[in-house]
Amino acid sequence: MTAVDQTGYEQIRSWLSHRCGINFAENKQDLLRQRLARVTRRFEYSDLNGLARDLLNNPPQDVELAVMSAASTNHTYFFREPEVLDNFKSMIIPIIAERPEMRVWSAAASTGDEAYTVAIMIAEALGMGALKRLRILGTDISEPVVQRAEMGVFPQRQFAHTDPMILRRYFEPTGMDQFQIRPELRESCTFRRMNLKARPYPFIHPFQVVFCRNILYYFDREDQIGTLEAIYDATEPGGWLITSVTESIRDLGSRWEPVCAGIYRRPA
Repeated sequence: MTAVDQTGYEQIRSWLSHRCGINFAENKQDLLRQRLARVTRRFEYSDLNGLARDLLNNPPQDVELAVMSAASTNHTYFFREPEVLDNFKSMIIPIIAERPEMRVWSAAASTGDEAYTVAIMIAEALGMGALKRLRILGTDISEPVVQRAEMGVFPQRQFAHTDPMILRRYFEPTGMDQFQIRPELRESCTFRRMNLKARPYPFIHPFQVVFCRNILYYFDREDQIGTLEAIYDATEPGGWLITSVTESIRDLGSRWEPVCAGIYRRPA
């Protein structure tokens, strides 16, 4: 810890909480400092005090985005939490399959693993033709990971939980132990940068399914509730919210009705 820039560190931590809803506990100080160190080196700040001054006084957009990207956690992989995905497959896909247009939102999309996982599952269940009426929106606060999601190229390590048959069927090797998603699946997914704290959300058409996994525990209680309520308003009646099995929202007093572990529903 560098005592001389502790004030700057606390100002940045507070800025992240108010600007993005991202909260770092005291015992995560070393982790956040390591991430911010990359930003200070990139933009040639002498310490966190200088970085904080810019953030609090009309910050350059590239600096602001770099700090948000450094603070957000983007460790992800394909077919994460199979228990929840199995319920999505058996419980939800047969219902939305009857719709002329299937609309799904991956609300913390990171590099796109979750959005493309959903597209693969629907292709497996309903056939490749179903992708023509599938619209998946993936959003993330980090511009660099949104750009990676749009490219659809992934390293081998992100397929540790992927059936080799699925990998061969839906990806093309690009060399250097990397694979690119097939064009038909890329065309069903759109990725945009978005701050979940910027509410209400600017959607014209409501979603039938929203995935919001492994992100709420970075928010304080007020922002957890605000995010859940905004997602509720962006979901059509009878629609579904899918969270992580480790993130229970039952004690937050939201309007979502629990269905099973990690799955909630907006009443019809």
